[in-house]
Amino acid sequence: QVQLLESGGGLVRAGGSLRLSCAASGRTCSRSARGWFRQTPEKEREFVAAISWTPGSTYYGDSVKGRFTISRDKAKNTVYLQMNSLKPEETAVYYCAAEPRTVITAPSYGYWGQGTQVTVSS
Repeated sequence: QVQLLESGGGLVRAGGSLRLSCAASGRTCSRSARGWFRQTPEKEREFVAAISWTPGSTYYGDSVKGRFTISRDKAKNTVYLQMNSLKPEETAVYYCAAEPRTVITAPSYGYWGQGTQVTVSS
């Protein structure tokens, strides 16, 4: 079993920044590709970013390219999502996920965190 714990969400003004963290614990398979998704009550879960554990290749949703950066700390088994120039429409619950079952950009991972709320005020 893999447990994922997100942190770092909160309230920020438009144009501001936040850094989310996703710490994994449990069996060694947690060193799989890791993804970030976001969801609001009105929309389906949306791909934000993903990173392969080795060699650390990164992937981004079109709407966040150039503003968000995903990274990982192997020693801490933790993935980060640096979010800059945030927009009000990016208010959502952000979820970390591990072990993709299909393509890395699809919300079909084996393990999910509980989510962290990000609210961007205008």
